[in-house]
Amino acid sequence: MLSNILRKFQSTFHPVVPFNAGEDKLLKMDFTLANKDLTSTLLNDTNKFAAYMEHLLQKANAKYGIGGYNENRTVYTRSKNFDGEDGEPRRLHLGIDIWGPAGTPVFAPLGGMIHSFAFNDSYGDYGATIILLHQLEGTAFYTLYGHVSVADISVITEGNYISLGQEFAHFGEPKENGNWPPHLHLQVIANMELKKGDYPGVCRISEKEKYLDNCPDPDFILNMMANATEE
Repeated sequence: MLSNILRKFQSTFHPVVPFNAGEDKLLKMDFTLANKDLTSTLLNDTNKFAAYMEHLLQKANAKYGIGGYNENRTVYTRSKNFDGEDGEPRRLHLGIDIWGPAGTPVFAPLGGMIHSFAFNDSYGDYGATIILLHQLEGTAFYTLYGHVSVADISVITEGNYISLGQEFAHFGEPKENGNWPPHLHLQVIANMELKKGDYPGVCRISEKEKYLDNCPDPDFILNMMANATEE
């Protein structure tokens, strides 16, 4: 099982973002119904949403906000991109988000090949997206980096090798990241199901078992959630 392999190699992964566990503070974010600040007025105005996120980080003196794996979120009401064709919307988040300043560098946690990339430019989508292909103990898997800079996907080619610890992406601005406050969406994927440049980062609750099995917890790679604190 992929999660067991990731757990085995957990200590070998390079930090995905600059982070010093002894000095830097992480703020655990909550985008569920429990967060009463998430009004439609806030969520439907990207500038207000970004200002809200920046205020939370500054108030907590936190370098990043983090969280979201297996979280039933209300924030997706801001985009028709998450409406369900059969009436059931997509609300369950399949990755971990790291919220921080645009331009924050992103490093490869382990060596891999550029599988695909795309500019998923609809409102609420990933924006610029890069997917890497890796292999550990003969098992192939993928890591997806969403909401990065358009400049990052303008200088890469499918099949290029990305080395362990190589800086290959940066948090994108709202105009290039799907109109979200700057952050990185990191997702681990066992089977890409023939998709390229994109893979669902949010699923319907009724599909939870299938998607969580295919997308194990990215914190096996990040090693950051244990350092997150709530305000």
